[in-house]
Amino acid sequence: MEHRDENARRAAHAWGLKAETIAALWLRARLYTILDRNYRVKGGEIDIVARRGETIAFVEVKARGSLEDAAIAITPQKQRRISRAANRWLATHPWAASCAWRGDALLIAPGKLPRHLENAFELSVG
Repeated sequence: MEHRDENARRAAHAWGLKAETIAALWLRARLYTILDRNYRVKGGEIDIVARRGETIAFVEVKARGSLEDAAIAITPQKQRRISRAANRWLATHPWAASCAWRGDALLIAPGKLPRHLENAFELSVG
């Protein structure tokens, strides 16, 4: 049983990495510049930090069996973790203080085009 659980974890991790690559390519195709990927700090993480114009998007990538399941996977706890990491990222990138910031979601599901939700959740930054 442990072996099967480990295989499932590995498969889920590989699917997550593939989804993040798809998300980054999707954003680039929409003229975003990828500033950071897999940004991790104690108590928080951000999948992708991207910029288009004067807006910085802190993007949570969720890959599930359906786009709807992906959307509901961004819990309030996850939003707090993203906000903590966004605050740290902004503190280490002072030039970004003059930009607008938002919390976006990029939802990935097999057989579907990615869905980019701008302002999908509120960030507690500042």
